[in-house]
Amino acid sequence: CTMLLADMGADVVKVEKPGGGDDTRRMGPPFINGESAAFLGINRNKRSVVVDLKAEEGVELVKRMASKSDVFVQNFRPGSLERMGLGYEQL
Repeated sequence: CTMLLADMGADVVKVEKPGGGDDTRRMGPPFINGESAAFLGINRNKRSVVVDLKAEEGVELVKRMASKSDVFVQNFRPGSLERMGLGYEQL
């Protein structure tokens, strides 16, 4: 979904976890400049930022980003965002 949005010109910002980011960064070979080809293909045309969602500062940053966004796409288990303070009603 976000790959297609980015391909069509949307400004997509991928939020990644501290300590290595998205697991697909290391999925390979092949690797291109230290990144897996799979990661580069799936995340083309996207910007990324590392955010610690276990820290209050990280949650507040995502809230600020969401307040300026048209779309918020996530892949957490049901109820996870609510527990972090990032559920639909909280945003």
